[in-house]
Amino acid sequence: MNDLWTDLLDLRGTLFYLGGLALAVATTVHVLLTKRDVSSAVGWIALAWFAPFFGTASYAMLGINRVRARARSARPDRSRLPRTTTLPEPGHLRALTRGIDRITRSPMAPGNAVTTYDNGDQAYPAMLAAIAAARHSIGLSSYIFRNDTWGGRFIEALIGAHARGVATRVLIDGIGGNWLTSPAYHRLRRAGVPAARFLHSSLPWRMPFLNLRSHKKILVIDGSTGFTGGLNLADENVLALHPPHPVQDTHFHLAGPVVAQLTAAFAQDWRFAHAEDLTGTAWFPNIPTPDIPTPDTPTPDIPIPGVPNTGEAQARVIESGPDEDIEKVEFAVLQAIACAEARIVVMTPYFLPDERLVTALSLAAMRGVAVDVVVPARSNRVVVDWGTRANSGPLLRDGVRIWRSPAPFHHTKLMVVDDDWCLIGSANWDMRSFRLNFELCVEVHDRTLAQTLAALASANQSAEMTEAELAARSLPIRLRDAASRLLLPYL
Repeated sequence: MNDLWTDLLDLRGTLFYLGGLALAVATTVHVLLTKRDVSSAVGWIALAWFAPFFGTASYAMLGINRVRARARSARPDRSRLPRTTTLPEPGHLRALTRGIDRITRSPMAPGNAVTTYDNGDQAYPAMLAAIAAARHSIGLSSYIFRNDTWGGRFIEALIGAHARGVATRVLIDGIGGNWLTSPAYHRLRRAGVPAARFLHSSLPWRMPFLNLRSHKKILVIDGSTGFTGGLNLADENVLALHPPHPVQDTHFHLAGPVVAQLTAAFAQDWRFAHAEDLTGTAWFPNIPTPDIPTPDTPTPDIPIPGVPNTGEAQARVIESGPDEDIEKVEFAVLQAIACAEARIVVMTPYFLPDERLVTALSLAAMRGVAVDVVVPARSNRVVVDWGTRANSGPLLRDGVRIWRSPAPFHHTKLMVVDDDWCLIGSANWDMRSFRLNFELCVEVHDRTLAQTLAALASANQSAEMTEAELAARSLPIRLRDAASRLLLPYL
């Protein structure tokens, strides 16, 4: 009897060993075939062999990109987009245009106008006026959408548009829109407005999706006018209200053929989240080159507080996210840094780029390009501020200048190269935006806009970060700052 029991224990141990070996081998094969990042691949393989059952379960939950296949199947047909010919840029920026052509596989659209708005104080009235004037369709996507004073005005405007027969679709991120309650979403749904929450689930087995977020900010009206940038929908963005935690930001009104690309980006995300394909002229009309109003003759429907450019801007939407094969926004930024000859200006609320971007910025400074990075003196995430200091030393030594913008917290994201090329949109300069989030940016070739944005960044250069300041930190503070970098992709 004892011998039988011993044999059974030996058999169970053998099966356990063989099962663990099979799981480790299977995980290793999948990692080798799917993971491009070497450090990530090594980490998963090591965990699978060190703890086969736990490692394989962790990899199945957190390491497999199930979003990519689902997103590809949900992508709408983009043949309806106008296939404008890419216009070559003069001088060295022609190479930048060609590079981003290959990265995005999307055309550059000429004949656009871009108007800049400061904070919700300027942007929200213009956006609400556009919603009120909508005749055919409204698509709105936001990371944060609160049911407060100004968020409530957007909700009422969207409900009113839906009631008068405008095809209205609203997409709110499953985390940023308040994971558990999302009052704005439920208020819209109760009023019958088609709304969806992006990658939302409160179920434990859907936990892997909690780290993947749609950070995009899109408003498209009748397929012919659009808004994008960094602005969420909340009272904190309206400085006139004197909110307890004010947030400065920059938003943009787009008019012209590039709006079709903005609408296509929203349609793709809506189909991903709601399995409905948005088609027809209500969403994709023929967009002529716009007649741009001047400050002396504003349009009655969309008040323009700033000075719009001439309507000759070339523009293109760049999307990025874990559903893509490459990090398109980050690759576009790398191309822009490599092509810069005189000046690079970056403004971002969170600055913790990966080693590729740090090296690219350092090399640009070494070859004589003036590189200025503007970050908040204090952001709304103190751990990010700690990590920023840990990342800045090598950049400062190589000649990159890092400036702090004064309070209130500035959430603006922009990049300007050689006073001609701009990148605007939702992406921060951190690993979360470049690797995990679904982001949308717009590449714009326009000298007027470039000068406007460079001036905005320059006006917020309050205090320069120095090597002496970083060297003066105590050892515990340096350790804390260095450790903070490891957490940032998951915050």
